[in-house]
Amino acid sequence: MNEEKIEVNVLDELNKGACMGRDAIHYVLDKVKDDSLKEELDKQYNNYKSLSDKICELYPEYSTGEPHETNAMNKAMTWYSVEMKTLMDDSNSKIAELLLQGTNMGIIEGRKLLNNNDTDEQVNKLVQEFVDMQEEAVEKLKRFL
Repeated sequence: MNEEKIEVNVLDELNKGACMGRDAIHYVLDKVKDDSLKEELDKQYNNYKSLSDKICELYPEYSTGEPHETNAMNKAMTWYSVEMKTLMDDSNSKIAELLLQGTNMGIIEGRKLLNNNDTDEQVNKLVQEFVDMQEEAVEKLKRFL
């Protein structure tokens, strides 16, 4: 696999992770009644948005296309999962638990990208930012369990 292809694949995976984070927050936000949890989720949503913006700025250096996002089927499955899992329990604890599960998956994927790819410094910096952001989100969400 050539160097450019690796960079594009890593940026695509990062952007999909950021989109998935935004989608999940979007789907639970109307269920959140606690102002402090709502405020935290707004911050996390904006962090994902900011990361996607950085990816979009960097992407043209590696590809003429657009960064990949989550597809409609994944969005629908995420929405359905949130709806089913919060049907009987939409407490802060349940919402935090659902978001923590997704965030932990993002950390795992981010760590794999860091450990298994020899990407250039700018891309690697974005991956590290994604992982750091996710790890910080875990710490903040824990208090709502």
